[in-house]
Amino acid sequence: MFDTILIANRGEIACRVIETARAMGLRCVAVHSTADAASKHVQMADEAVCIGDPAPADSYLRGDRIIAAALATGAQAIHPGYGFLSENPGFVDQVTAAGLVFIGPSADAIRKMGLKDAAKALMEQAGVPVVPGYHGADQDPGHLELEASKIGYPVLIKAVAGGGGKGMRLVERPEGFVDGLERAKAEARTSFGNDAVLIEKYVTQPRHIEVQVFGDGTRAVHLFERDCSLQRRHQKVIEEAPAPGMTEDMRAAMGAAAVRAAEAIGYKGAGTVEFIVDGSNGLRADGFWFMEMNTRLQVEHPVTEAITGVDLVEWQIRVAAGESLPCAQEDLSITGHAFEARLYAEDVPAGFLPATGRLAHLGFPADVRADSGVRSGDSISPFYDPMIAKLIVHGPTRAVALQKLARGLAGTQVAGTVTNLAFLGALAGHKGFAAGEVDTGLIGRDLAGLTEAPVVTSAVLAQAALWAAGLETPGAWDRGFTLWQPLERTVVLHRGEDMPCVLRIMGPGRAEIAVPGAVVQAVHRGGRWWFDDQPAAQAHCAGGRVTVFASYGIGFDVVDPLERAAEAAGGDGLTLAPMPGRVVSVHVHAGQVVQAGDRLAVLEAMKMEHTLVAGLDGTVAEVLVKDGDQVEAGAPLIRLEEEEA
Repeated sequence: MFDTILIANRGEIACRVIETARAMGLRCVAVHSTADAASKHVQMADEAVCIGDPAPADSYLRGDRIIAAALATGAQAIHPGYGFLSENPGFVDQVTAAGLVFIGPSADAIRKMGLKDAAKALMEQAGVPVVPGYHGADQDPGHLELEASKIGYPVLIKAVAGGGGKGMRLVERPEGFVDGLERAKAEARTSFGNDAVLIEKYVTQPRHIEVQVFGDGTRAVHLFERDCSLQRRHQKVIEEAPAPGMTEDMRAAMGAAAVRAAEAIGYKGAGTVEFIVDGSNGLRADGFWFMEMNTRLQVEHPVTEAITGVDLVEWQIRVAAGESLPCAQEDLSITGHAFEARLYAEDVPAGFLPATGRLAHLGFPADVRADSGVRSGDSISPFYDPMIAKLIVHGPTRAVALQKLARGLAGTQVAGTVTNLAFLGALAGHKGFAAGEVDTGLIGRDLAGLTEAPVVTSAVLAQAALWAAGLETPGAWDRGFTLWQPLERTVVLHRGEDMPCVLRIMGPGRAEIAVPGAVVQAVHRGGRWWFDDQPAAQAHCAGGRVTVFASYGIGFDVVDPLERAAEAAGGDGLTLAPMPGRVVSVHVHAGQVVQAGDRLAVLEAMKMEHTLVAGLDGTVAEVLVKDGDQVEAGAPLIRLEEEEA
């Protein structure tokens, strides 16, 4: 067994690996970029080494620096986590050549599964069912369009390299194929440096079910399935194990197919075999097909751990150290049900745009497993994935586990940045999801209802005003009021619009708060404030912003009339960067006439491409950026002049 391992990753997965490794008595070395110098995973480790600047290409993708750090700190093995270099066979070769152990599969196994087209051919040989499609080498657009017509629409265009929904486009009709192909190839080039694609038949009521496998290089076992059907933009949102509606016949068939896939490549370590499942007529043993194999630990591995009682990271370390499989297939069983929800910093109403910001406050309920790489006071960086945490719950039945998830989400507190917390809460309360009616189209069909803005009640608004005035503690009941004047004060809150609130102090522990459309009576009793006989929620106030932790967190800006500046420059015709990022391409030039909805530019941020379109009919007056420019949030990109009537 090793005595020291290096974790070649960051964020929550680095923290997760350190927790298990430390429990095994191992010494842990962290690596970090300059942006992560004070991060949680660095603080948790026994030793940390800076490996470069914030951009991944200058730090977490620098295999040479990571290996040098391992050798310099006495580490005998490297755990890659997921993402970054975890599925890079060249890095595995370099680790092995340096005399170190890679805690994961061999470079050969990664190569065999690294390209989806070659992997599908290999799986066919191993007797694993695959989705009908074209996986050939001919990438001529005309040939690909012909193959799509043979398969029959709708089809999926998918990058042969990578994953995470990048380089993937759904094409429902022939006339959309060329544009879908161009966008898929462009995103694949940016994300993976490889624009080759394959084409698959799109299952109209698909479910995404994957099987956790584990091998020691000779034998493999499966640790049952996970359902990952709740997705948006082909990225998972909530995962669960086991899959609802799974039959024993289908579980056995899928598990056997996954084990065949792992053993066909001599797989060593933790991996996931992903299947697309036809859910239109119930789950059937002949209704699933191989999609791809992820040759690493998956983001959603905690739900498998919850139902099996297995620590997959411990298994990874033990097998990498030379041990054989810790148990046989017949020793594994399912206990209860588990869910995982991914909490992100993202602006849901703006189309799930990734967000940045400082986490002024972050808190989780005690009965929820929260795997997180950030703490209160940390910042969400524009250089990395904006995940805040994974919330995992386990219960004896699916219904109980789902109730625990809903309660856990309602009790999660985030202040300082926008999140998808309310969206997750809406999903946890979705009647169809509760009934097990899951498929990858659920979110798209019910998106409007799932993204409805929370109702701001008079009580919540009154509480925010009281906290903004600094009166949350009863001993400060007269703070901020002028002597010899009526005890009345106006606080202006802003949430989409200005909301003036008038506070009138009626005596110690009593106040009357006039908010738009109502007057709320506030009384402090039993150690807390009550607003119109409703108990106050917990809240956070700092830096000119109040967040009341009701309805998954409702935030207000506190308007300072002395500091309020004129509106920032930029009229209706100015296109601003919605987040920090890199300008991938500019599609217009000065003097060009455009119509509302025309594509102006493509911005890459948080590992995703975002197309910026014209908001009005007009003429391009100025193009203020060029391809490759790095821009901050709010930076002006293109100015349009509106057409005169």
